[in-house]
Amino acid sequence: MTKKDYVRMLDVALEEARLGLAEGGVPIGAALFDSAGVLLGRGRNRRVQDSDPAIHAETAAFRAAGRRKSYRDTIMVTTLAPCWYCSGLVRQFGIGTVVVGESDTFQGGVAWLRRNGVKVVNLQSAACRELLGSFIKAKPEVWNEDIGVE
Repeated sequence: MTKKDYVRMLDVALEEARLGLAEGGVPIGAALFDSAGVLLGRGRNRRVQDSDPAIHAETAAFRAAGRRKSYRDTIMVTTLAPCWYCSGLVRQFGIGTVVVGESDTFQGGVAWLRRNGVKVVNLQSAACRELLGSFIKAKPEVWNEDIGVE
């Protein structure tokens, strides 16, 4: 995979994040691809919309992809560094690569994933940073709830 491939994949996750924002939710999107770049599933953070604390973007994309014998050849693409919950999903199912739109806003489990053999590619996307940054300014209480900060 090239950086251009990863950027194309991130566009899918960004579309999901924008849909989430339009629905009144936290603008984080994700998509799961196979090693050839074929989209398997996509999703967005729906904690606010569904009043369900377990529906993060990565979990939604993972669920949308459906059952597979193995996830080792898959690529999880997310607009923001995955939180500990979603990092655990990556490790539990052996997802081999995580592409992160940005990790300045939130570090999540990126370092832990790397230490445990997951390839992490950080695209340092200004679009991802700006989308979430604007949301955090407008709704800091919802953001803090999303990351588990009181």
